Amino acid sequence: MEPKTVEPGEQTGGGSLAAKLWLPRGISGGMVKDWLDRRRLAMRPWSAFVDQRTFSKPRNFGELCQRVVRNLDTYHSNYTFIFLGLILYCIISSPMLLIALAVFVGAFYIIHLKSLESKLVVFGREITGAHQLGLAGGISFPVFWLAGAGTAVFWVLGATIAVIGSHAAFRELEGADMDELIMEPV
Repeated sequence: MEPKTVEPGEQTGGGSLAAKLWLPRGISGGMVKDWLDRRRLAMRPWSAFVDQRTFSKPRNFGELCQRVVRNLDTYHSNYTFIFLGLILYCIISSPMLLIALAVFVGAFYIIHLKSLESKLVVFGREITGAHQLGLAGGISFPVFWLAGAGTAVFWVLGATIAVIGSHAAFRELEGADMDELIMEPV
């Protein structure tokens, strides 16, 4: 018996949240996979992204601002993968953070299994999928706090701003962009 394929616009019933987020569209959703595929297709070549000949100091603050705006627009998918890579590095390099994520995923999975057996009711109210995620987060919050997740978040944000900001500021604009951006001094 072949699995039923689902057209992109068609709604699917049931299924776990993880399956809806990750699996290919034809199976049961796949929002994250589709998003990553779109980002990957919109990426500029990494060889052009890191070509040292295209970096220079901006002449003035106006040129710096123009470079940042244009480069953020041009390389947004590359910057997204840099951000995701920094998050992955931070998670892998911190064993306590890995444990905290395992506690969160485990809590969510247990809550999800309990909700499949019967409706999960807390204080007389049925708990929806979003509330289940919140409950799993509440259960695992102390472990995230002990693991230093707040520090990790600020490290990732700071490293992202430093790496992406410096690339966007010092990467020269391509030839077509330079012609329309030339400003005369005031």
